[in-house]
Amino acid sequence: MFLAIELFTIIEKLILITIVVMGSLVIAMYTTFAERKVAGWLQDRPGPNRAGPFGMFQPLADGLKLFFKEEIIPNFSSKLLFVMGPALAMMTAIMTSAVIPWGDKVHLFDRDISLQIADINIGILYVFGVLSLGVYGIMIGSWASNNKFALMGGLRAASQIISYELAMGISMIALLFLTGTLSLKEMVLQQQAGHWNFWYQPLGFLIFIICAFAECNRTPFDLAEAESELIGGYHTEYSSMKLGFYLFAEYINMFISSAIMATLYFGGYDVPFFNEAAHTKMGNWLALIGIGMLLIKVLFFIFIFMWVRWTIPRFRYDQLMHLGWRILIPLALFNMLATGALILAKANHWLWW
Repeated sequence: MFLAIELFTIIEKLILITIVVMGSLVIAMYTTFAERKVAGWLQDRPGPNRAGPFGMFQPLADGLKLFFKEEIIPNFSSKLLFVMGPALAMMTAIMTSAVIPWGDKVHLFDRDISLQIADINIGILYVFGVLSLGVYGIMIGSWASNNKFALMGGLRAASQIISYELAMGISMIALLFLTGTLSLKEMVLQQQAGHWNFWYQPLGFLIFIICAFAECNRTPFDLAEAESELIGGYHTEYSSMKLGFYLFAEYINMFISSAIMATLYFGGYDVPFFNEAAHTKMGNWLALIGIGMLLIKVLFFIFIFMWVRWTIPRFRYDQLMHLGWRILIPLALFNMLATGALILAKANHWLWW
């Protein structure tokens, strides 16, 4: 009996992993299409409209183009590391999705099935650990290319990601003061019925989303690529699907970052205005509505990523580092100390409300 339960659990997790990974790839593929459509809308032009109805087959055409392009490995490159760079970038981008609760549990086959691949009690530490590894994909690829422009892009990416991870981590400490847990699932459960962390940590969220832009190498923080200065940055020497992996990793990171922000600050799959009676009455339908609600929040943040890209010009490198070290880190420290002081004052009944 115990072995049968374990086997069912493994099958459930494998199915969920397949759905999440394939879903992330499909969403990343069509995010490139959405990016071009949003850019066209903001610039008063139609965007892709030739391949299929409304241009819907454009991502498939782009994918086929990458598959059939000539695959070039420079003669003077470190070939093993040259291949490992995009593979590592892609792997770390997908691994982060393992701890995100995509919905409430569903009841099927007389079993409660969790819509979270791994409910670990240090979910936030896992996310930050995997995000920290992502810089190695860029650094290894840029160094292995044996190209000065690529190396410059890799060095920019490393210093940028390390700098903004500090501010992001400090902003998270204030949130941990409030929630008292590192589990993403527990954080979502604490935000039910519209009690979202955003209302208590608006400054922390602002710091977090700015750092998320920098972590994803999105404009105005795209100094790692900077086509006008470095040709293509860290992936200058890449072609075919190796280049495709780097591009896919960027869009998957954008999707996962949006899901993490929705989970930490906007209740994740929480559906406002649904009471306990609705939970018991609707059953699995409410879980599906919760998944849809999480995806709506994620799509909203993805639109913000795109809107900012086509609105704000790229920073100079000194401006980027000044913002990270001289503005965001002090703000994050202030937010952490202020949150801690308020929690201490409330615990000791020093406040009048």
